Amino acid sequence: MANFTKEEIDVVVVGAGPSGIAVAACLNNLGINNVVLEKQDCCAYLWKKKTYDRLHLHLSKDFCSLPYMSHKTSSPKYMPKKEFIRYLDEYVDHFNIKPKFKTCVEAAFYNNQEKKWNVKSRNLTSGEIELYVSDFLILATGENNLGYIPKMVGIENFEGKIIHSSDYRSGEKYKDKKVLVVGSGNSGMEIAFDLSNYESHASIVVRSPIHVLTREMVYMAMLLLKYLPIYLVDTVIAIYAKFMFGNLAELGIPQPEEGPFSVKISKGRSPVIDVGAINKIKLGQIKVLPGISYIKEHTLVFDNGNEHQFDAIIFATGYKNIATKWLKDYSSIFLEDGTLINWKGENGLYCAGFSKRGIAGISMDAIAIVDDIKTIRGDKI
Repeated sequence: MANFTKEEIDVVVVGAGPSGIAVAACLNNLGINNVVLEKQDCCAYLWKKKTYDRLHLHLSKDFCSLPYMSHKTSSPKYMPKKEFIRYLDEYVDHFNIKPKFKTCVEAAFYNNQEKKWNVKSRNLTSGEIELYVSDFLILATGENNLGYIPKMVGIENFEGKIIHSSDYRSGEKYKDKKVLVVGSGNSGMEIAFDLSNYESHASIVVRSPIHVLTREMVYMAMLLLKYLPIYLVDTVIAIYAKFMFGNLAELGIPQPEEGPFSVKISKGRSPVIDVGAINKIKLGQIKVLPGISYIKEHTLVFDNGNEHQFDAIIFATGYKNIATKWLKDYSSIFLEDGTLINWKGENGLYCAGFSKRGIAGISMDAIAIVDDIKTIRGDKI
């Protein structure tokens, strides 16, 4: 029988990615007692072990810092993965954040009699059961939690390689292979570009309308949005993008009727930041294909009736929120599918990093959550 420990604490934070450490830093800054529980063996596990090699921040570092710690002036404007990970590690050290690693939360519920959160976790090293009793519970597991591969007709019959983008590192092992990328967001487009650079025969499925911009277009828009209404910024950037890329619909890449930043607000979809994929599509080095009808052993049949053979399929189809599996009553913050309703739930329950606003959104979430906790606690601080 596993050993059992119990600890009372002010705040439990679940997750030690950027969201979790941002919240912990804000709590530590006010001297609020907290514990950060992390299933993996390090902070920022996804950044360190589940991202592809050529990844860079798509936004300028000016919009990608966590609370109370800006990036160094010597850091590149668009930070590569290694540089950003170094920043996160320095952030953890600076704010004296000490997560409990290899600790998996198995259940959490609000005890109405005690007026406390009960969070049950398991130490994955010792097997020990740990119960935390707290006034506040903050879910900081974020949007990028569990890789999602959609159900498709015949997918179980495919005899080639199938992976999620979180397991992709580089195109080196796919040289001379026919590889299909499913998903035309930032990860999908960048992976297709990377595959092509390694001389694979890359194709990408583009099903839904998307906006394609450059990093500098987004940077300019972020500055303009401080002074101009969103519809005007959308108009200026859309004209700029059409001048830069031409009519992308002719390449099989339709665009939404709404402007790029209106779409971001209304639907939570970020524009695709082009890193070179569009030029390769124009040169025929990356093929654009429509939606998939069904999958056979070695080939895929597409919505236009065409059939193509592939050695591998890489799904850049996003992630699933799995907090709903262990949180007993999540109705005040999530829908059944894990979609965020509110950043603040009932009885001291909060969400950080689910707002689809990137690192800047994580910072805003962390500050708002801890300010709210400070207000509720009053003179306890």
